[in-house]
Amino acid sequence: MDSKREKDNETECAKITTVLLKSRTGEFDLESIMFLKLRNLGIYDLGCIGDCINLERLDLSGNNITNLGPLSPLRRLLVLNLSANRISNLEPLSSCEGLLSLNVAGNVILSVDNLHALKSLKKLESIRLKDNTYNYTNPVCKNLSYRTLILENFPNMKVLDGERVVGRGSDLYQLCKDIDDTIKTGMYKNGQLPELPETKPWVDDGFWEIKRSNNAIVDEAYKQFSDVLHECRLLNSRAAHVISQNEQTISFKNQPKQYAV
Repeated sequence: MDSKREKDNETECAKITTVLLKSRTGEFDLESIMFLKLRNLGIYDLGCIGDCINLERLDLSGNNITNLGPLSPLRRLLVLNLSANRISNLEPLSSCEGLLSLNVAGNVILSVDNLHALKSLKKLESIRLKDNTYNYTNPVCKNLSYRTLILENFPNMKVLDGERVVGRGSDLYQLCKDIDDTIKTGMYKNGQLPELPETKPWVDDGFWEIKRSNNAIVDEAYKQFSDVLHECRLLNSRAAHVISQNEQTISFKNQPKQYAV
């Protein structure tokens, strides 16, 4: 009986159903689901996932998915993680017009041509085809020029394989990459690395300053944080005072008694 029940559970997880979605999110209405994580469930059939039309963040990593057709109605989707599956065709994602970030590392995408279906996604600014942390990759990554080809086809791309290619931080990534390439290729002169150009700050002046927002919610959160920080400083001052008093008391008690002769 138990083995039969376990088999039924595996069957339910192999396909996304209304019951699975409601049990995972606690939502009664599928249209109310905005965030969904279905990792490592052995899913190969996306089933009714397309009914979650207001979904914004979706994690389907570590499954057995090959067909992305049911994802096409998700026009409000912003972040999609499909790493560690068996995907080769990305064409159904061409209708996910709000997509900002796509992770397809660890699949079977053969060439850059398989990514052409995504060129209609004007907001797409981050694609991951390779993840060295988990040793995920795609056959297309064997092409040494795949990064250049992707950047040529996606001019709005800001992050590729987890590395910033434009904007703040991109210069740092490029610098680290250049240093790493120099070391790997053994480009030494008289036992020293070749002279590098004059270094410049990695970020602009004022980068680390906290900028106030016109958003009332953010302002209120900032005020509450400042109040809590002030209270913490007061408590720290009081604690230091109490500790100092106790140390003086203990020191006084430990002094040897003196008797008059």
